[in-house]
Amino acid sequence: MSKSPVTKQANVTTPPTYRPFTSADVRAAHALSTSIRWPHRLEDWQFAADAGLGFVAEEGGGLIGTALGWKFGADRATIGMVIVAPEQQGRGIGRNLMNLLLEELGTRAVFLHATPAGQPLYEKLGFRACGWLDQHQGTLPEPPSIAFRQGERLRQVEANDLPKLIELASLTSGFDRSAVMPALLQIADGVVLESEGELLGFSMSRKFGWGHLIGPVVALESSDHGRAKALIAYWLAMYKGLPVRIDVPEVAALTEWLSGLGMTHIDKVVKMVRNAPVCTDDSVHDLPFRAYGIINQAMA
Repeated sequence: MSKSPVTKQANVTTPPTYRPFTSADVRAAHALSTSIRWPHRLEDWQFAADAGLGFVAEEGGGLIGTALGWKFGADRATIGMVIVAPEQQGRGIGRNLMNLLLEELGTRAVFLHATPAGQPLYEKLGFRACGWLDQHQGTLPEPPSIAFRQGERLRQVEANDLPKLIELASLTSGFDRSAVMPALLQIADGVVLESEGELLGFSMSRKFGWGHLIGPVVALESSDHGRAKALIAYWLAMYKGLPVRIDVPEVAALTEWLSGLGMTHIDKVVKMVRNAPVCTDDSVHDLPFRAYGIINQAMA
């Protein structure tokens, strides 16, 4: 009796599993970002995860993709920490993670900062360019001088400053910062600039990645941006000889000054928005205060 023919089975790839991000994923997510040379520490991931929500892609018991989001008030949100393992790219994992996150964020105006590799995907998902960030990084051998206007001085942030910090951070970023600012003060140091009891600006700094990150920075605007420069120079002097990073919105006009100090301009990152006109943030330009530095590219 003849044997039945053997049918060759085609190789079938099992699709990844998608589920919500949990605190138990932080260590694996950190390992994933380290594999592509992102500078984030485990603590940086923990802060981001605690403040937001997200989704992961898993395969074979391992984490191969992440995407996180943060809700600010009823109508705004940001997206960041979107990573797909290099060997897994081209399978639609990034798109699937983004779709899950966008469904969760609903009709909010959603902002993100795009890498060149990610920008084409974001455009297909309805995002449009609406500005950019200038990323500066450096190790200064000599601290810059700090110049103050007459009657103005710096002091450490105090507990009773928090309502004003939330107000200024919210106004100048366009996002409700009532939840994230208290959390940020748990891990960051801060100084305020004041004159006769009136708060004219503030800046914060914390450990991040391979060194320290300056931001957010908010100051009463002037033609020479002197108050913002004083608030930033304070931290640059504090971290003399140590690696420091600051991400500056396009409207801050500080790139030439920072480069002159030795803070190398290492990247220009595209800001994008979905579910809103590209000019959504134009209203903040008319304020007497201005944002000169951000929390980070994920939370903006």
